[in-house]
Amino acid sequence: MKTAGTERRMGLAAALALAATLTAACGTLTGAAVGAGAGAAIGAGTGYGAGKGALIGTGVGAAAGAVYDATRK
Repeated sequence: MKTAGTERRMGLAAALALAATLTAACGTLTGAAVGAGAGAAIGAGTGYGAGKGALIGTGVGAAAGAVYDATRK
């Protein structure tokens, strides 16, 4: 049986792990945000729809950001 203290410690550990991941993946998040904006603009401009463009742009931007993070020293 879990106690309130155990659950609180597990939640704190999960929050710290998430914060470390977000800090380490800064380029990935930035790439995803920039990609989503650019994809939405391109999708709206070409008639394919801003939503589809944003989804594709998010994926491409996140991938590019992850590669940048992996190769940055």
